[in-house]
Amino acid sequence: MNQWNELANKVLDGENLTNEEALSILECPEDDILLLMHASFQIRKKYFGKKVKLNMIMNAKSGLCPENCGYCSQSSISNAPIEKYKMVDKETLVEGAKRAYELNIGTYCIVASGRGPSNHEIDHVVEAVKEIKDTYGMKICACLGLLKPEQAERLKEAGVDRYNHNINTSARNHENITTSHTYDDRVNTVETVKDSGMSPCSGVIVGMKESKQDVIDMANSLKALDADSIPVNFLHAIDGTPLEGVQELNPLYCLKVLALFRFINPTKEIRISGGREVNLRSLQPFGLFAANSIFVGDYLTTEGQEDTEDHKMLVDLGFEVESVEEMKASLAGQ
Repeated sequence: MNQWNELANKVLDGENLTNEEALSILECPEDDILLLMHASFQIRKKYFGKKVKLNMIMNAKSGLCPENCGYCSQSSISNAPIEKYKMVDKETLVEGAKRAYELNIGTYCIVASGRGPSNHEIDHVVEAVKEIKDTYGMKICACLGLLKPEQAERLKEAGVDRYNHNINTSARNHENITTSHTYDDRVNTVETVKDSGMSPCSGVIVGMKESKQDVIDMANSLKALDADSIPVNFLHAIDGTPLEGVQELNPLYCLKVLALFRFINPTKEIRISGGREVNLRSLQPFGLFAANSIFVGDYLTTEGQEDTEDHKMLVDLGFEVESVEEMKASLAGQ
């Protein structure tokens, strides 16, 4: 038995990795990468079988953000030539849900730029969510920034199933990425989400000049936060942002990162998210032997690959898309 299978068995027995074992995954020799992904799949298979969850983003509000996040084209310090607009109307939000439903997307994600939502914006999202739930009954995730407890309660009552607020990087690296809010601000929002009864979604962006130890700390922090869904983004450096031109990643390292997150968070939804096309490139299919979820279509201000290509990839791999009806059944059973 190779060392990766031994580590997988340890995880399946309910044990946590040591820091040294976690580091060994990120430093896995290239000759061992298939063995590592096979071991990751043993963990994935136990908890998720061959099912893949599909997610789609609606960029409900673009740009106009006062924060200074170094990776983001929508921040106050970005010169990226992006489209900027206030919150789209309710009809646009509902139409986006219709398209997601027709593509058999399990989770529809309403994302808005900004430090946090105004109460007027909460009213707007609540109204749209109620209509989407009444019409399609699909799973809805909101990502609106830092959240107040009373706002979280309103979203929960309207039918929002999940709220996303990423920690993005490690506590140690946070000030290198942004200074307009703290790492604790982000953690507190995730705790607010949990207190409201919504499912917490929180993830990371890898490739922002962090160390391997930072990546390990991120995975362990999300384990401690008990995030149900963990989007793993790989930096797609955008011209006009402070991280313009940064390219520290390669496809094999991205696979190691996905494997690490599966080993440390074995029962959680691990989602391959932004930047997968430009960083995993031709190795995208291998990522799904560790992850069990992907975003389909475009992201916020960067393009993904065509929906049909994502579906072809899943069929070619022999994976099964978790249908909207299955998602509804799981929500009814909660």
